[in-house]
Amino acid sequence: MRFFSEYIWRFSLKKKEIYLTFDDGPTPEITEFVLSELQKHNAKATFFCIGKNIENHPAIFKKIIDGEHSIGNHTQNHLNGWKSNKTVYINDFLECKNVISSKVEKPHNSKLFRPPYGKIKKNQAKQILKKGYKIIMWSVLSADFDATISKEKCLQNVLKNTKNGSIIVFHDSIKAAEKIRFVLPKVLETFSKKGFKFKAID
Repeated sequence: MRFFSEYIWRFSLKKKEIYLTFDDGPTPEITEFVLSELQKHNAKATFFCIGKNIENHPAIFKKIIDGEHSIGNHTQNHLNGWKSNKTVYINDFLECKNVISSKVEKPHNSKLFRPPYGKIKKNQAKQILKKGYKIIMWSVLSADFDATISKEKCLQNVLKNTKNGSIIVFHDSIKAAEKIRFVLPKVLETFSKKGFKFKAID
């Protein structure tokens, strides 16, 4: 259990701050919608990007940075750490790191990592932590990727479980797009009215 404490699951309970995170982008069909909704509420978020998606959609990646959101590494090819050996996994992580560096014009905090599926072996995590990265997990799973639940259930997952310092995981992916279009505006509106700030992870 001590090892898992090296991961970040949530932030301070004392402040009315929420940390929205979006995995798997950038994706043309949905990332720009997310950015537009965030802007309406002066909300900042953290985008855990897949390297190959950055390469395919550099203009959208630039919009994330221009919006002053945080960027995180989500591997180059969305690897499942439990099914990958250490060398393959770390090389994929490093490939994504290099892609991010090549697309960022000015210094930008990108020392954040989230393992795809939340699955990572101890030896993989140790290498990534050694490189000065923070491994960011979550305290609220929206389940926006789950085809078996309704968009209303997805919204309730977030509204019922979010507290001060919560890290909420969404996906700016095609699979999650329908739920995100329904859920995100309502989450932003509900918690804004309650006096919460939406912060990027640094």
